[in-house]
Amino acid sequence: MTSAQTEETPFLSYPGAQRPDRHRWVDSYGVNIAACEWGLSDGPPLFLVHGGSDFAGTFDVFAPLLAAAGWRVISWDHRGHGDSDYAPLYSWDADVRDALSVLDSTTPDPVPVVAHSKGGGMMLQLAEALPMRMSKVVIIDGLPSPEPHPDVSDHEQRRFTQQNLAQWLDHRRSAASTFRKPGTIDELAKRRKRMNPRLSDDWLRYLVTIGAKRDADGWRWKLDPAIRFGGFGPWRPDWSLERLRTLRAPLLGLTATVEEEMGWGTNHKALMPFLPPGASLVPFENTGHFIHIEHPGRVANMVLEFLG
Repeated sequence: MTSAQTEETPFLSYPGAQRPDRHRWVDSYGVNIAACEWGLSDGPPLFLVHGGSDFAGTFDVFAPLLAAAGWRVISWDHRGHGDSDYAPLYSWDADVRDALSVLDSTTPDPVPVVAHSKGGGMMLQLAEALPMRMSKVVIIDGLPSPEPHPDVSDHEQRRFTQQNLAQWLDHRRSAASTFRKPGTIDELAKRRKRMNPRLSDDWLRYLVTIGAKRDADGWRWKLDPAIRFGGFGPWRPDWSLERLRTLRAPLLGLTATVEEEMGWGTNHKALMPFLPPGASLVPFENTGHFIHIEHPGRVANMVLEFLG
């Protein structure tokens, strides 16, 4: 389990960053999910969904811009991420169920969602299962590109899937008793910089004080060591493409044009034929995977205009 920072381990400051106004716990079938909110408690709800290996604190600059427009902005740490509980296993279905728990704890009405990276795939799956829960959807660099797959027999495909699942389970068993390597704030920021080279050092140091905890021997990222890169189990982009075709809610998609290790490498031109009717797709030139961090004001204005 993890816990929030205390007065003895204060957050660093960063221009425009604002910690949430409220924190609460959501019980998702026995897993405690750390939820947080920016803005008025009685404003219309708007949900932000972070990506794999991230946490709600990555919205600390972006979320206040939406809250300033009158929205009650709600986000949460996915299981095994940030301050939420670790879990025995991780999967798309578990993350989607947790997302629904947070939505249900807030309102039974249709709501708009803004989702980044892995969060976009989660929301497409939830929208397929419960289309009445979403009024509008914004996906930030979380739309997959069509990719050709080898023409293999059903028998070979089943064997591949079994091997893939076995590898994930073996990793989970071997990681059950491991701990993340400690370091200073600068050292943890440098590790993250390898995956996010476009993000500033000051921003990454700020994130360490949100997404890591300080132990006696140094700082450690809170992310469960059992979660591999991505952290959501076997997945293929065509699964999300099939969901994308049937999305009923109005869709705004934002795509990066600079490939990064954590990015999805989405080709917006190849994706166009797979969009649902009326959807909009906007590529951001010379921009990496974290579009809302590189251009928080521009993205917030586009989201607010789309939400009307």
